[in-house]
Amino acid sequence: MAGVSRFKFLAIAMVFHLVYIYSIFDIYFVSPVVSGMQLFQLERRAGEKAPADRLVLFVGDGLRADKAFQSFPEPYPKTDEDLTPRPLAPFLRSRVLEHGTFGVSHTRVPTESRPGHVALIAGLYEDVSAVATGWKLNPVNFDSVFNRSRHTWSWGSPDILPMFEHGATAGRIDAYCYDADFEDFSQDALHLDLWVFDHVKELFAAAEKNSTLNNALRQDKIVFFLHLLGLDTTGHSYRPYSKEYLNNIKVVDEGVKEMTSIIQKFYADDRTAFVFTADHGMSDWGSHGDGHPDNTRTPLIAWGSGVAKPKIYQSGTAPGHDEYSADWDLSQIQRHDTQQADVAALMAYLVGLEFPANSVGELPLSYLSADTKGKAEASFVNTQEILEIYRVKEVNKKAKQLRYQPYEPLSGDRGRIPEARLSSIRDLIDLGRFEEAIEESAALMKLGLEGMRYLQTYDWLFLRALVTIGYLGWMAFALTTVIDLHVLQGTTRPSRTIGAIVFFSSVLVALYASVFISESPPTYYAYGLFPVVFWEEVYARRESLARGRQVLLGHIQTGTRALSFILNFIMYVGVIVSLALGYLHREVFTVLFIIASLFPVALGASFLQKHLSLSAMWFASCLLMSTFTLLPANKVEDIQLIMLGGSLMVAVGLLYLLFEDKLLADFSGSTKPQSQQKPNRISRALIGVQTGLIILAMIVTRSSALSMQAKQVHQLQPNGHYLHRLLVIFLTCAPTFVILTISYEGLFYFTFSLTLVTWVRLEHHGYVFLQSTQEKEKSQQSTAEAVVEVVISQFRPLSLSDARVALFFFVLLQSAFFSTGNIASVSSFSLESVCRLFPIFDPFSQGALLILKVMIPFVLISANLGVLNKRIGVAPSALFMLAMSLSDILTLYFFWVVKDEGSWLEIGSTITHFVIASMLCVFVAALEGVSAAFIAGVEVEGADRRTSKVNISQQEGGSQKEETSPAATNGEVSGD
Repeated sequence: MAGVSRFKFLAIAMVFHLVYIYSIFDIYFVSPVVSGMQLFQLERRAGEKAPADRLVLFVGDGLRADKAFQSFPEPYPKTDEDLTPRPLAPFLRSRVLEHGTFGVSHTRVPTESRPGHVALIAGLYEDVSAVATGWKLNPVNFDSVFNRSRHTWSWGSPDILPMFEHGATAGRIDAYCYDADFEDFSQDALHLDLWVFDHVKELFAAAEKNSTLNNALRQDKIVFFLHLLGLDTTGHSYRPYSKEYLNNIKVVDEGVKEMTSIIQKFYADDRTAFVFTADHGMSDWGSHGDGHPDNTRTPLIAWGSGVAKPKIYQSGTAPGHDEYSADWDLSQIQRHDTQQADVAALMAYLVGLEFPANSVGELPLSYLSADTKGKAEASFVNTQEILEIYRVKEVNKKAKQLRYQPYEPLSGDRGRIPEARLSSIRDLIDLGRFEEAIEESAALMKLGLEGMRYLQTYDWLFLRALVTIGYLGWMAFALTTVIDLHVLQGTTRPSRTIGAIVFFSSVLVALYASVFISESPPTYYAYGLFPVVFWEEVYARRESLARGRQVLLGHIQTGTRALSFILNFIMYVGVIVSLALGYLHREVFTVLFIIASLFPVALGASFLQKHLSLSAMWFASCLLMSTFTLLPANKVEDIQLIMLGGSLMVAVGLLYLLFEDKLLADFSGSTKPQSQQKPNRISRALIGVQTGLIILAMIVTRSSALSMQAKQVHQLQPNGHYLHRLLVIFLTCAPTFVILTISYEGLFYFTFSLTLVTWVRLEHHGYVFLQSTQEKEKSQQSTAEAVVEVVISQFRPLSLSDARVALFFFVLLQSAFFSTGNIASVSSFSLESVCRLFPIFDPFSQGALLILKVMIPFVLISANLGVLNKRIGVAPSALFMLAMSLSDILTLYFFWVVKDEGSWLEIGSTITHFVIASMLCVFVAALEGVSAAFIAGVEVEGADRRTSKVNISQQEGGSQKEETSPAATNGEVSGD
């Protein structure tokens, strides 16, 4: 990797981080799906039927458990009586009180429709890596209750139904979907659910005239699936506490009541089982995806044939209730909570089907109307099915390991412990000891699930160690490259030895041999390649590290300088640690900005006196920035705030047009016209057009928002002054930002831009001030000290003080994420802003717009850092590369605090934090290229004449060599 150039470094950075981000999927999200299992179902005596002949599954997409059971006033009241709170789903409530069993079904992350339905219908928790292979259709042909049925009829969304039809036995599943255009956020979503109810009625009406269809409907082991998407769409548009969402609950309840009546009338028997639940919940701000309890708790109500009747407690509170269900007025009915995958096992049992292959659901016995013997038999079969999955997974793992370590509780006795325990349970059932059999089955089932967990995490230690060494290698490589390119400025060459080459090659061969024998995925080869290559390059450039240490730290001996260095180092580490805390508590950024506002004070009284107005502006902008992370991340649309933010953007454009000459002169630190240019009419006209576009965007946004509630950088004769260029970029992005704003984001955009420009000016003046101070100190140093060889370069070398600039950039980069939302929570993004442009549900297009909104502040920060690079005389990529070498301290921290146990909120959040921290380095690498494009042609006086001389060797033989500082050859950098 000799001669690592700027662009080669950035390319390596992007490839490495994209590959290593995927490691989280290889560690935590390996697909649980295996094949080759024997299928199990409850064996019955000849003539004995399953508890039900048919099953009807209703899924209210996006329905929260509490909203399904709480009481509310009539959403659209017509009389005073309608203002009295009452249950909005009286029919479903009657099932709970009189006919069936209810509880809360707990989902897992991600709380999205696809994995939720897979858990409900297939009984497995699909890994998140399914996103990469097809979120809507099957990445793997998993088995399901539908595929085990004799036939399934389904109605609903084209986003859900096809994935179950796609991998099933041909002709087994009929899927009737409305067009994707039906999912329109600008209309009332009730029509989605009404469409489903209407088509179910059409099916049974057609069966009265079609004997073939009639006969098919009257077979046993059939399933009806009604996917009701209206609640999810309404929740996204209006939020789950809105009258629209609450009214949709009423519509769903009425529809379920009608469907139940039609089905019971058609069959005229009591052989139908009904299950009503949801795939995920909905947060108060109208989104889902993360592990917030509002997203993971969904209602589960079962009634009909084979389902236990409610047990009513006449006094006191029935078991299962807590503070969450205290206001449901159901305290007399026992609440039976389940895991979401348990529903698949329940449905398979009720209709007499085989448990789906790979189903990890535990049959909820409290929902069954069977006697104790029937429950013991059902639990025994459930245990057999789960142990079969464990057996197949163990066989597969054992075949790929040189030295396999078995799961201790299920090993020994030549691997026959599971079989022996199953035989023991069978004996308990035959002896009539049913309660003991149920307990033993439950215990063995848990061991089987824990064994599967053991096999799923078998390679974790190896992978975690490899990934950690890789990240440490990257940081060492990045730091070595920065020192070589931007401190020593390419004056050293790598030094490789035969011994080192043989050693690192042997390590790589050993790693690859292990990966090959274990038949690991191709990504494992990349995980092994990067650390070996990085550490080999670091070792080859050990001379650069030694000389870099001499240049950067040689003047630090003891006393005040050493103490200052230690304090600064502690402060830098403290800031990075606090950024990690900021992922959990946004208020940390408030504290950081308050501390940063005092930065000019650290430069001394003379600096404050000379640049009082600039220091005051920095202080004010930091205090303004500190307020945004105190505001709620989950916003409600506020047109007044949108208009205020847009007005400030317009004001910036108008003020510039009115006072352009004065502003450019002030920012140039000169009274002469900028670059001796004549007034640029075309440039001024384009500024005016951009300002007008912001006004137009404000008008369009206001009109669109009100309707929903009721239901370029120019290149023509560009001005080269950096302030003009930054203003053009600011105004170019402003209209888009206004259109995508729902609350105070426009105010943030204005304040963030002001802070960035002030930061560029402050850092430049601070650099000039410190440079002049250092020149005085150097002139007083003894000539007996280490001296330098002259190295002339277009750019000055990096110094220790530049680490502060990189740290400021890193904090500002993070604040661009957290100031308007909680990027660490998927559900903090609201579709409300993009629904104005894409009212039809399209997750990829709408998601792209949300990403565009998030990325706009990065455009600003990249342009400002590019300008700052020029103003303080460092190479274009120097500060970006330095920031990248710092950023992965945060990444490695989040990698080791990832949780795979505990609450799903904790698990989902820690994984999200790691991915975001990893992506930041990719962002920085990409921003370097964006910055170069944006500041091309920006004029910085004196930049083209800059030279530097760098200390790369000790004085030899007591001779003294010439020492010339960067400032001595370039004069003063462009004034401000």
